[in-house]
Amino acid sequence: MVNFLVDKLPEYFQPITIRKKRIISFFLAFLLTLISSQVILEIITVEIPIFGFHDIVDIQNPQEIPPQRRDFPGDYSQQNLEPFLEYLVANNYWFLSTQDFYDYFLANPKKIVPAEYRDRPKVMIAFDDGNQSIYTHLLPILEKLENKYSQKIKVVVFVNSGFLGRPDSLIKKVNCQDLRDGFQKGFYDIQSHGLNHENLTKISIKALDRELAEDQIRLRKCTQDLDPNQIVASHIAYPFGAVNKQVDKSVAKYYSSGYLYDSLKFKLRFFPPNKYRISRLTVNSKHSTKRLIRLASGNWLHKIVGKSAPKIL
Repeated sequence: MVNFLVDKLPEYFQPITIRKKRIISFFLAFLLTLISSQVILEIITVEIPIFGFHDIVDIQNPQEIPPQRRDFPGDYSQQNLEPFLEYLVANNYWFLSTQDFYDYFLANPKKIVPAEYRDRPKVMIAFDDGNQSIYTHLLPILEKLENKYSQKIKVVVFVNSGFLGRPDSLIKKVNCQDLRDGFQKGFYDIQSHGLNHENLTKISIKALDRELAEDQIRLRKCTQDLDPNQIVASHIAYPFGAVNKQVDKSVAKYYSSGYLYDSLKFKLRFFPPNKYRISRLTVNSKHSTKRLIRLASGNWLHKIVGKSAPKIL
């Protein structure tokens, strides 16, 4: 390699000396080691995209677009969501629930991933705030895809139980019966988002404890006859993605894990991850279906070593 560089780039290396050869050899070895270590690191990294949505709107319905309805930063169209979910189903993604994620990737000791899931790409799809659209717009999509592919899609709904059924909210909210219906059908993984969507870092310890405890109590009361193992409200997504050490300490009393909103993918490498600082990808109207698919597909190296090309619908 050194001789090749000298021959091809004589203006940089001539006259060549033994000292120059040693320096070049050292830098080439260093560069090769750096690249190899990065490649190895990426290969052994478990990368799981966790997508965080909010309200789903039907942009073909005049009542759901301006001026009849104001835009919100977290809006995402039903027309873009459906092909994204269908891409994931068609490409055999494993739709993780929060308990799956905890058991197989966070717990100590972890459960062994079942053989049928081991080689499948992984994803988590989450919807915050308990907006009514998870029932009116999302649930029909999930049922349609189940009928087409004979596969159940599990989505996480992080709910503020203090707003359940509230008609005076800026965005209409689901009620308890809506949640029960989606849960009974096997589509909803119902988890906490705080009682009243407070910034948990800016309230008193007493108020913080109420936000955490009361939300868990109400969500479990809504589903108590359907959830004997109390999986509901075992995990939380922090409102506004806001968290600090005091919130960590309080959350640990009630919940097994906590989810951020930091627009990063979750990556599992050598060291145990912080189960109360789980990264999520923020989704809004600026994200096209193709962009979400690219985020779900993994980094360039994972694509190269993948067993087959994904199906683009």
